[in-house]
Amino acid sequence: MIKAIFWDNDGVLVDTEELYYRATRDVLEDVGIDLTPQQYAELFLVNSIGAWHLVAERGHSVAEVQRLRELRNTRYGEMLDSPCPVMEGVTTMLDALHGHYVMGIVTSSRRDHFDIIHRTTGLLPYFDFVLTADDCTCTKPHPELYLKAVEKSGMHPDECIAVEDSARGLSAATAAGIKCVVVPTPLTEHSDFAGAHKVITHISDLRALLPGG
Repeated sequence: MIKAIFWDNDGVLVDTEELYYRATRDVLEDVGIDLTPQQYAELFLVNSIGAWHLVAERGHSVAEVQRLRELRNTRYGEMLDSPCPVMEGVTTMLDALHGHYVMGIVTSSRRDHFDIIHRTTGLLPYFDFVLTADDCTCTKPHPELYLKAVEKSGMHPDECIAVEDSARGLSAATAAGIKCVVVPTPLTEHSDFAGAHKVITHISDLRALLPGG
């Protein structure tokens, strides 16, 4: 019996993953690196290693890599300053599930970026708790955030389910003993989701996987 639902943020609740890609791509272009969507998906959303090693491999100093990373974070924050679109069908689904399950957001996003994103979404009242990169030592695909989510929910892992859009999120959830439903985005649709409880095409399909659905 599922009693708790843990939601990834970027690419699941809000349409921000493309913005993060663009911010990273634009900064890397400044040093002559062309980061394709496929490379981004593999480096960030599957292997979770980022792309800064590509800068170092071109002979740039540690200080320059750090400068570019900070510049990317600034540009991403500026992009988020406009209202962030909620993924299609999410509000309707949260309306239907609210009050029937313990629900939390479990994201590798920085808290400052997360707060900017949700200034205008209206989604936070649906959730009992939020865990971000600021709440852990190791982000996804490490299971730490999901282990903390299980603890906060007060449930057993078997009573929880995660909703993710990426292979690294799937790895984090399953490593914590949690079933994971994957809703791929255009950036992640070609990833390997072996081990997922279910891969669905739209968030509205989640309802059929829950008790009484």
